[in-house]
Amino acid sequence: MANRTVKDAISVRGTNPQYLVEKIIRTRIYDSQYWKEECFALSAELVAEKAIKLRFIGGVFGGNIKPTPFLCLTLKMLQIQPSKDIIIEFIRQEDFNRYVRALGALYLRLTGSALDCYKYLEPLYNDYKKLRMQNKMGKYELLHMDEFIDMLFREERVCDIILPRVQARHVLEETNQLEPLKSALEDDLEMEESEEEMELPLYPRRHRCATGRRSPTTVTDIAPRAVPSDPDPGPLTAMTSHASAGITPVLPMSLRAIINYSHPELYCTQGFLNHPSEVKA
Repeated sequence: MANRTVKDAISVRGTNPQYLVEKIIRTRIYDSQYWKEECFALSAELVAEKAIKLRFIGGVFGGNIKPTPFLCLTLKMLQIQPSKDIIIEFIRQEDFNRYVRALGALYLRLTGSALDCYKYLEPLYNDYKKLRMQNKMGKYELLHMDEFIDMLFREERVCDIILPRVQARHVLEETNQLEPLKSALEDDLEMEESEEEMELPLYPRRHRCATGRRSPTTVTDIAPRAVPSDPDPGPLTAMTSHASAGITPVLPMSLRAIINYSHPELYCTQGFLNHPSEVKA
């Protein structure tokens, strides 16, 4: 009698709500000490009091397939079938026990429609509280709430319960039943893009010549440099003589930039040559 579903319970996915848990695991829960001592004759209000005392989530563990209290309370909620308003309050509370929110999220994923799952569970992607999860070896692992919600949407089995299929989100968007998902990071990305557009370029602009090579920096982009008015130019005369003799001169980049504007005959008319070996006699 204590393991039967309530009389006025509504079928979920076309079957008894308790049958969403596999029979072998359901039998282990019925035989567990926690179920017999803590889950007997519980109502929806008493389930909330038991959920406050949870300290970890998980399915079954150990060689004897022992169920965790989290799994026992999940089956108890499937048995008594609390109202939807109570489950939504479990999910919306933030400053309460985080495991109460995880319990409500799992129950809604099992019994709720696809529209309700996307509507009430997707906001929990912004919850980064830490959860302790007990694996099958009985050891604890660290998990976050957003990871647990992602598991409810992507994994086939969570806490040793096979999750029912959920309708794809884009199908609900195409039928206008659900608005497109907006990430919480979109506002930050838009602010970064606007800041990048307002920043000035750090380097002067360069234009390309007809040959495809980059032209030198324009005169307006660089500070003007005074060419020495020495009657004996020195390097310029030596460069002219070397070029006439077929010898390729090697000059510093700063001096080459000055010569490019003051003596264009030493360079090709197609554009600036970045290497001295390209200088023509």
